[in-house]
Amino acid sequence: MNYQSYKGLPPLAGLGSFERAAEPGLSVEECVKRLKRFHYAFWRLHQICIAHITAEPVYELKMAFSLHGHLAAENDTNFRARVGEMREPPLGLEKIPHPALPVFFDEILCTPSSEERLLGIYEKAFPALRESLERYIEQTHVLADAPSIRLCRIALMDLEEICRYGAQAAKCLVSGEQRRESAQWLSLLDVCLASAGGLDGSAKAMSGQEPTRHYSSKPYVYDGEPKRDERFPDPHNISVNAEAFLYDESKPAEPKVLMMLYKRLREIDVPEMMASIISETRGKPWGYYRDMTRQLWDEARHAMMGETGFVSLGLDWPKLVMVNSIFSRRLNGRLTPKERHAVLYFIEQGLMPKTGKRHEWEVSREAHIPLAITFQDFDWADEVLHARVGRDWYVADMPSAAEAVELGDRCWSSVQAGCQQWKEEELTGQRNWWPQLYKTYCENKGIAPDPEILAFSASYENKRADLKELAAST
Repeated sequence: MNYQSYKGLPPLAGLGSFERAAEPGLSVEECVKRLKRFHYAFWRLHQICIAHITAEPVYELKMAFSLHGHLAAENDTNFRARVGEMREPPLGLEKIPHPALPVFFDEILCTPSSEERLLGIYEKAFPALRESLERYIEQTHVLADAPSIRLCRIALMDLEEICRYGAQAAKCLVSGEQRRESAQWLSLLDVCLASAGGLDGSAKAMSGQEPTRHYSSKPYVYDGEPKRDERFPDPHNISVNAEAFLYDESKPAEPKVLMMLYKRLREIDVPEMMASIISETRGKPWGYYRDMTRQLWDEARHAMMGETGFVSLGLDWPKLVMVNSIFSRRLNGRLTPKERHAVLYFIEQGLMPKTGKRHEWEVSREAHIPLAITFQDFDWADEVLHARVGRDWYVADMPSAAEAVELGDRCWSSVQAGCQQWKEEELTGQRNWWPQLYKTYCENKGIAPDPEILAFSASYENKRADLKELAAST
């Protein structure tokens, strides 16, 4: 081409060259077919990640699934909207693109082990999606389909991080022997993709019957029982009443920060509970699942804030802090998904003024601990967002705001009543871990512990009639 842009300026707003733009690219029909497959893949990966948060024992994987489920939901939202811009009413997003694709994702969903789940998610599904997006960018028209290219690039940014994490996780957790034992199952996943013409459908589909199901020959059943790894040896420990210390005006601010870090780390049980709501709730608009997943990811971030806070202070939290799973275990086992959401909303609305996210931020400032200030600043902002999510998706589904609060109160009271009947084994051998945590903190700082602070021993067992405090960290 002889044509030159004005004074050599990048042509076409920098999207690409005239040579590239002169190529015809993909048709709208072909683009829509592939975009719908991207939507389907992100939607199923969101489902898989969220479904395994609760029963996955490894803490780091719980957190990774929380993030990657959130990123899948955000990218799915983008592709859903893009399909709607391309002459596609009705959108038909609920249609399965190819019968082999449900087998592919169902197999990963139904894997009985964390190791095979890692291989399926991070070495098969996400990489196949990444390759499909890269191919789409190469083949679609650089100018005519620029909006889709932008969304693909956003998704690829997330996928690069996801695949990098997955490769590291698999290297840490999957042995060579496990890979060999899983070889046949991994081949089944390859057959599924080949039968579908690749995840994006751009290749020639392999002829033959639908791939034979293995793990997914039995329908998936959600497991709502929270499981933890060996760093959480006492899931029933109620020996330290963090709120009794934190909201005691006579206590100094600095050790209160330790209690707040414990409260943040203890929020691990909120994703464990919210995952059950998302996984077991059917028939809601997509915006419900996206917003609830965002809140779930925020709560996972809060747990990691607590973890990071302890690490920054040189405190080995698995040895020094006992983190229970009472909240998620009781709610998942005793309440329906809607009732769990009611309790979540009730706690956020009814207890926020009492517990005071602003108060926790002010305590951090008074303690002059910059990292705690940052964490509590963002924790406060997140909780305001979560209150809006509750109004949009829980209260809006109730006859009135008053009835929404009343249901949450009633359901929370029923769980409290159950908690008052503590099993004997749940209260046996519990140790008050606070003195050792506080003593170690003081030793790290080179200061003498305050005897009165060291002697703190208020537990939740002593307040069985008022266990609302136990969930204040949500």
